[in-house]
Amino acid sequence: MNPASDGDGPDDTGRRKFLTATTAVVGAVGVGFAAVPFIKSWSPSERAKQAGAPIKVDISALQEAQQLTVAWRGKPHYIVRRSKAMLATLPEMDSTVLDPKSSNEGQQPKYAQNEYRSIKPEVLVLEAVCTHLGCAPEFVPEIKPQPFYEDWKGGYFCPCHKSKYDLAGRVFKSQPAPANLPVPPYHFIDDNTLEIGVDPASDKSTGAA
Repeated sequence: MNPASDGDGPDDTGRRKFLTATTAVVGAVGVGFAAVPFIKSWSPSERAKQAGAPIKVDISALQEAQQLTVAWRGKPHYIVRRSKAMLATLPEMDSTVLDPKSSNEGQQPKYAQNEYRSIKPEVLVLEAVCTHLGCAPEFVPEIKPQPFYEDWKGGYFCPCHKSKYDLAGRVFKSQPAPANLPVPPYHFIDDNTLEIGVDPASDKSTGAA
């Protein structure tokens, strides 16, 4: 019998080793390509990070009676620097608003459950979503009569269904909106920078709205 005809010659053995090695390499590459989409899916997308990650806001240029609007978790948020005159109106509004003591704990963190609904009296941070049907209330800071309210002392007016809030985001009595504007979790990094999404005592992002 011719040794070369039985398929066990040196050339055939070499070819088998080459094919086996090539198949193994191709298989490994295939697994590598298949694994990439799964590895990428384990990392949060930029959209997901933007939706929940805390945001830092520079308020150094924010003047008295001015408002800054930022986005956090897909919703607009208002930051207002209140003047002494604006703060002085809040006790006067206690008999006009529905929840003067901010007793609804779900509408603000504990550290904002005070007469100013804020950490620092002059800086107010609110979720800019009306508690009625989700419209964005308009900031009307002027302390003077308005077409929608004769004894207006500044605050927020929702153009959708006429709900009114004072300069602490407290809803007036007998309004379509059932609750105060929410205060998000936040803290001050320094006098000119605040961070929305982090409580002052924890330095950890929170799931609170």
